[in-house]
Amino acid sequence: MSEACRAVLQAALALPENERLDVANKIYESIPPPPGFVEMSEDEFAAELERRATEMEEGVDEGIPWSELKKMR
Repeated sequence: MSEACRAVLQAALALPENERLDVANKIYESIPPPPGFVEMSEDEFAAELERRATEMEEGVDEGIPWSELKKMR
């Protein structure tokens, strides 16, 4: 972490909680989505979660063990 980054972080951490949240949200919003990202409405997201849960329950998709997911970082 650069000295400038440390200084910004230290200043941000000194802010009240609501202002830290504002800063964090602004930073998060400034990062472009990863390649292949698909924007979904809340209804579409809920439907996708339901579809995946059904696939898991029916044995169509076994998922990926957490130990393997951690290695993908």
